[in-house]
Amino acid sequence: MKLATPYSSLPTTRARRGIAARAIRSFFGSTALVSLVVLALITIFLFREGLPFFAGSQAEITLYRRAGLEYVDILRRAETQHATLTRELSDIRQQTLQHLTDTEHLAIPDANARLSAFDDFADRVSDAITPVRGMISDLSDTVTDIKTRAQVENDKVIQRTQLLDAGKPAEAAQVKITPLDFAVEIKPVLATLPASRDALRKTADALRAILAEPLFFGVRDFSPAFDSGIYPAARTGKGGPINWPVKSGTEVPHSKAVSPLRSATALQNTTLAARMTAFQAHTLNYINTTLPAIERDLAAWDPKQPVPFYASAAVFFFGRDWITGSFWQDWYGILPLFTGSLLVSLIALVIAVPLGVGAAIYISQIATPREQRLVKPAIEFIAALPSVVLGFFGIAVLGELLRSTSQSPWLDWLPGFPIIERLNALTAGCLLALISIPTIFTLAEDALTNVPQSLRHASLAIGATHLQTTLRIITPAALSGIISAVLLGFGRVIGETMVVLLCAGNRATIPDFSAGPAVVTQPVHTMTGIIAQEMGEVVRGSVHYRALFAVGMVLFLLALLINYAAQKILQRHQLPTT
Repeated sequence: MKLATPYSSLPTTRARRGIAARAIRSFFGSTALVSLVVLALITIFLFREGLPFFAGSQAEITLYRRAGLEYVDILRRAETQHATLTRELSDIRQQTLQHLTDTEHLAIPDANARLSAFDDFADRVSDAITPVRGMISDLSDTVTDIKTRAQVENDKVIQRTQLLDAGKPAEAAQVKITPLDFAVEIKPVLATLPASRDALRKTADALRAILAEPLFFGVRDFSPAFDSGIYPAARTGKGGPINWPVKSGTEVPHSKAVSPLRSATALQNTTLAARMTAFQAHTLNYINTTLPAIERDLAAWDPKQPVPFYASAAVFFFGRDWITGSFWQDWYGILPLFTGSLLVSLIALVIAVPLGVGAAIYISQIATPREQRLVKPAIEFIAALPSVVLGFFGIAVLGELLRSTSQSPWLDWLPGFPIIERLNALTAGCLLALISIPTIFTLAEDALTNVPQSLRHASLAIGATHLQTTLRIITPAALSGIISAVLLGFGRVIGETMVVLLCAGNRATIPDFSAGPAVVTQPVHTMTGIIAQEMGEVVRGSVHYRALFAVGMVLFLLALLINYAAQKILQRHQLPTT
């Protein structure tokens, strides 16, 4: 019998195969090594640029305290809370105006004329904060001057250090540094404490006098809730009884009380009366709780008190403000960016998970081979669409389509409808859902396909239908893989940049979750969006520059955590294949 391959050539063939196997193994091994090296370099670079942020932020917070800006911001809290009250009055006026135009069919000029008494009342509430505004205006110029001069001297220190590092001691010696003595600089600011307290008390007294008047509070005909004369809540707050100009139990004569009120007939509406009562309670809380707390904080403020070592980290991870490029003070709080990213990602998953998992179940268990050849490539092709193209589609088509559709009267029952902002979390979430569907679909289909066939055969053998087998046997058996697919889809959408940058609205504030489901129609900003938006404008090496890398660190760690969780779930519950 003649061998196909001569015996003498067999060792040579084996040697060649061994060389080829070693070459292939070396190629793929070196590729994996390169990937690990690149990942390590990215990690090192990211942390090298991001970690110094905390030291720089700590220095800025220290200057913020020592220069007196913190003192002014404590006083400014009174103005901020007062602005909330005036906005509440503005909302009440708008509701009243709508009542007059819709219910009594008045022309807008006539309705505004009917609200003249209310406008005078709102103006007086707004003017009550005037003493505090005057103090803030006087102090702002002083403390910003201190901060500016301190920053100039700090820049000189940095400049001298750089010249010394560059080997230019002569030029470094020419940089004259005159450090500020903050203990001396801050004395004029501390001397204003009595005047600041006096301004707070004047504001409180002005509001007490306004609330004690019977024009909008305590009028018998205001609403059924006010039939007993002066409303009790107008005389008592959280802090106990208030010394009102109108004595307890005093009732305003009907003729004097009702005549000005008749000029704003709409305020007799029960809903509006309830809103005025709520405004009254909020104002009392402002007088009895907020203003005294601000006064205590002013008295306790000490510019010499050291800033805690964890202050920069606390501000970064729990801060509610992301303010950059401010003449006053920059704040780098990641909380509004994190909540925006989380909200948009959750909207995307709510849409993508049913569609992606449902499509995977259909394609792997129900569809015919012809349908599989048609539908599966179509879904996977979505992943090839550039995200910037989807972003343009969201701006030009989807955002406007959602807003115009929300104007339909038959959709008024939906929370947040009609939509005011064209670019918001809902628009971005819908597009991110489209992006994540291929990831969830592909991984979920693999998990369903890898379920041992013996489970299917056993289920069919005992009389279960094909649908029962799919829903009660195959899908639960692949649940860990489906969960892993969802987690990886979540990692995909939370790291997306262009779509959220173009379509989320880019408002770096924490969404108002008190609005309930309507929160999805609010504009938000995200961690990826802030990096893409601001990285091109920052000065290299600045605190702002480092802050963006710190955000990148959080994203990096979050992506690692999501992928690690997905892999652990998959490994723990993976079934053996047959």
